Amino acid sequence: MALELRQQLKLTQKLAMTMQLRQAIRLLQLNRQDLAQALQEELEQNPALEEDFTCAEEVSNPQSLSAVETPPGTDQEGDFTPAVAVGDTLPETNWEDYENSFDDLVRESGSDSYNDNFSFTHETPAADAPSQFDFISEKPNLSAYLQWQLASHIHDPEEWDIALFIVGNLNRYGFLEVDLPEIMAATGCDHDSAEYMLELVQELDPPGIGARNAQESLFLQLERRGMGESLAAEIVLHHLEDIYNKNLTAIAKATDARKPEIERAIAFIVRELTPYPGLPYAQETTSYIVPDIFVKKIGDEFIIQLNDDDLPHLKLSSYYHEYKELLRKDKAIVKGSPAEAIKEKILGAEWFLKSLNQRQRTIVKTMESIIRFQRDFFEYGPTRLKPLILKDVADDIGLHESTISRVTSNKFVHTPQGIYELKYFFSSAIGRPGEEDLAAESVREHIRKLIKEEDPQHPLTDDALSLTLKAANIKIARRTVAKYREQLKILPVKHRRKR
Repeated sequence: MALELRQQLKLTQKLAMTMQLRQAIRLLQLNRQDLAQALQEELEQNPALEEDFTCAEEVSNPQSLSAVETPPGTDQEGDFTPAVAVGDTLPETNWEDYENSFDDLVRESGSDSYNDNFSFTHETPAADAPSQFDFISEKPNLSAYLQWQLASHIHDPEEWDIALFIVGNLNRYGFLEVDLPEIMAATGCDHDSAEYMLELVQELDPPGIGARNAQESLFLQLERRGMGESLAAEIVLHHLEDIYNKNLTAIAKATDARKPEIERAIAFIVRELTPYPGLPYAQETTSYIVPDIFVKKIGDEFIIQLNDDDLPHLKLSSYYHEYKELLRKDKAIVKGSPAEAIKEKILGAEWFLKSLNQRQRTIVKTMESIIRFQRDFFEYGPTRLKPLILKDVADDIGLHESTISRVTSNKFVHTPQGIYELKYFFSSAIGRPGEEDLAAESVREHIRKLIKEEDPQHPLTDDALSLTLKAANIKIARRTVAKYREQLKILPVKHRRKR
């Protein structure tokens, strides 16, 4: 069979994912914090966009179920102008007060002492001014704290390498994640050196650091207090499981101690010791939820308002606006010329503003549909949540399911019932004979309420919860109750019982 080259025409259809469409999809799935960053990046990259500081009034975009579909946050020219307080700026800081500008030190000839009249700074900052230590980019963590202590104990470079390897393999709880053979293999030391350096690290502050697990950590803390032979130490070493199960009888039988003594020892362990000594030094920042949407009830109507606080006003640059009509009339634009580059920037800015407006309209329409399906939730709370799937909302507003999925991902709404993720309103159905189906989340809320109202001395078992729900025409098996209870992070009945 001979190989030859041929030219062939073939007509096909395929979906082309343009850069503009990718940008619109990306903006649609961004939450409020990510959107603010995307706006700032676009302002920096596209000179055809600028921030509008002439808007004196805050632009609000209340939307209701009966509202006319108007692009939220738009003006007459179609520019995206979210609300922001222009005058809310920080006072300017005099950075010269915080630089390391030291006076020339005048030394006396033949003496090592400083002149009594020198000053360390040219000007003393105000009492309420920030300290230069407030601008340190990184706070000391557990590793830095341990290395600072080791610096006064170790002078041999080989020992220092072993200690750094041990400190570097401590997790956020302060536990060592490697064993002695791994330390020996990584540092090339012998068994005695590895064991000695591990003991040295375990003697540092905080007590219990460098342990392999919580049991060893608690025992190291007791040893530091001189209680290595106490009843508390014996309980820590051999009866932690009995403490968890509240089995004081087994502890008393094994230790020949009386129950009051055991209770005092357990109270000391719980009150004075910590199983995770490294947690106070963990560098973790709290992430606060900022809602993307506000739903407020005014009379009998629910009003939807997008959260556009602190987002910049965007509009087409006034400088490039003059070129817009000229470039539109000029049909003979040379490829690669400055005129073509300007036209691309203007078209990119217009598409970006259009994508933002489309994003806002889609979010509002999706929230309106959710309110229509889940109005009882907004009126009475989570126990009235109804089954809902993405297809229901997609069919209601005429969009694709994937679009609804992007809109509801990583976005939160502030409602009269609290702050919820938009995905919260979508839940599977639990059938009820002769009545309307309930959402699985609503059943979980029923279980949480029953456990909250139970008698602490006689808590409800999973079987009892199943029977109670069955009496309310919610028929689910005991294993389903157990699964929902675990999802709610509620302990089993034996751990909820209080004596």
